Amino acid sequence: MADTLAALRSLMSSHSPPLDALVVPSEDYHQSEYVSSRDKRREFVSGFTGSAGLALITMNEALLWTDGRYFLQAAQQLSEQWKLMRIGEDPAVDVWMADNLPNDAAIGTDPWCVSIDTAQRWERAFAKKQQKLVQTSTNLVDEVWKNRPPLEINPVNVHALEFAGRSATDKLKDLRERLTQEKARGMIITALDEVAWLYNIRGSDVSYCPVVHAFAIVTPTSAFFYVDQRKLSSEVSGYLRENGIEAREYSAVSTDVSLLGSNQLGPCSFKETQSEVSEGTGIGSREDAAGSIKSEAEDGDSIDLIWTDPGLCCYALYSKLNSNRVLLKQSPLALAKALKNQTELDGLKKAHIRDGAAVVQYLVWLDKQMQENYGASGYFVEGETLAQKKQLKGNKLTEVTVSDKLESFRASKENFKGLSFPTISSVGPNAAIIHYSPQPDTCAELDADCIYLFDSGAQYLDGTTDITRTVHFGRPSAHEKASYTAVLKGHIALGNARFPNGTNGYALDILARVPLWKDGLDYRHGTGHGIGSYLNVHEGPHLISFRPHARNVPMQASMTVTDEPGYYEDGSFGIRLENVLVVNEADTKFNFGDKGYLSFEHITWAPYQTKLINSSLLTPEEIDWLNTYHSKCRDILAPYLDDDEMAWLKKATEPLRA
Repeated sequence: MADTLAALRSLMSSHSPPLDALVVPSEDYHQSEYVSSRDKRREFVSGFTGSAGLALITMNEALLWTDGRYFLQAAQQLSEQWKLMRIGEDPAVDVWMADNLPNDAAIGTDPWCVSIDTAQRWERAFAKKQQKLVQTSTNLVDEVWKNRPPLEINPVNVHALEFAGRSATDKLKDLRERLTQEKARGMIITALDEVAWLYNIRGSDVSYCPVVHAFAIVTPTSAFFYVDQRKLSSEVSGYLRENGIEAREYSAVSTDVSLLGSNQLGPCSFKETQSEVSEGTGIGSREDAAGSIKSEAEDGDSIDLIWTDPGLCCYALYSKLNSNRVLLKQSPLALAKALKNQTELDGLKKAHIRDGAAVVQYLVWLDKQMQENYGASGYFVEGETLAQKKQLKGNKLTEVTVSDKLESFRASKENFKGLSFPTISSVGPNAAIIHYSPQPDTCAELDADCIYLFDSGAQYLDGTTDITRTVHFGRPSAHEKASYTAVLKGHIALGNARFPNGTNGYALDILARVPLWKDGLDYRHGTGHGIGSYLNVHEGPHLISFRPHARNVPMQASMTVTDEPGYYEDGSFGIRLENVLVVNEADTKFNFGDKGYLSFEHITWAPYQTKLINSSLLTPEEIDWLNTYHSKCRDILAPYLDDDEMAWLKKATEPLRA
């Protein structure tokens, strides 16, 4: 790590102009949350493996910013050369740079890895001390990363209409109507899941996310798909042509954005040059393009804007356009993708049923293993663990080996394509690390006297899943039970909410926290995120959170969202409960303001451990909800379970009494 920092500081000194600081974001060229191995630059320089964070390297300091999900993990993983900056508690990175770097400081970053919004926010912060953001012509981290993982050539697949529900042609028609409404003559699409959704294609370029490294440009008459063409089979190439989509080399997006800006982009204008194909040093040239040439529509209205999402499009592409001719507005594909069609909703529900069966099979297996190998009292009984509890039969269970078993149950299910994120399989103190990722050589062994939390999900052709359950195979303490019950109460309160159209996730977030707040408890993460249809497990634009951007998009019917409150006690235990919900129109007695009302439908099916519930803390209505949900679990999962598994589930879902 010291050698890496020294090498980067040497490059910073020799850069023209010399750099006072270097920003290393987590994101790739598409502003992705999850990135491929060769794009994990921030992880390489810092050693911190979480999905969210930003590294800043100056000539004498190295700092890492991350959010509350990762405070514990980052503190454990960062060496003494690094300082942890806690988002929400410490100054934001742009504020810190403006305050702590000298006047006229040059702050370098790869403009392909920074969004327009982020770059412009930094530039505003830098202005007061005449500091400047420098777009480096190469990524300096790549120059010192000697063993950077190689580029993989993974095939592009067509996502069948039986799962997608709508054709790429129909989606393009809708998008072009939006372009006309916004007086835009083209749109640059950079988010991997938006490209995949629009063109109904999938891939495996990023672990856990069935996406392809690709860009898209859509105009009123053309649609371009920028991808390494070695990934395209003749069948896929034919599919693209049939849908009016022209495939071009991934690196050509740089030149084509410039051509789009000057109104010269067309099917016959493409001239690929080898100098643009520069895998190790970014895409194409970095110089600004000339301003765009104004065009007039036949009706006389000016249609001369290029639409791109400022939160998703990289600064490098934006820099090639005339900023006066750019429409900086959230992508219309974000909401269109979030509003699931009936085929997608049906698929998601079916996928969650199969996934719930896998989770129940896992719990049945794990319950038996904990009793046989560790002398645990088990899932149902609160007895003491046997004195000689450790490995009674010599079969060691670890956080990794049991999560592998869970994956095997999922892999046996129809349409399974892989996991949707690295399984969080965590025992005792590790469960307090919100996004804990167990490693084979360092993970903990299971312990019947400790809480076990697993947050996991899968990718199926017909849907993406995400579920969390927290269990105890010994005797939970009164405090653990009270905490679990508070989390459950918040989980039920949010899931049972009815609310008027126009309500956003910022307003709903409090419902899941109130039962915890009553005891002075809370959690540092959001309460819910959208989920893809065989796409990314975290999907916007809506979310349920205390963070201000949760105000931006209201809940709408046919959206999906998770319901996942938690509580984490550092060094002791963690609790989280998570189901996926579908937003539906609600049938209410009245309709104040003629707004229309919405409600949630649970589509995740797996029991809550009644042994961890202090039923005296639940209201009769909460007990009734729990018993009804458990009854549905039995009915819905029965066709997927054998006799022994069904007997276990019946016991796990016996009605709870007050």
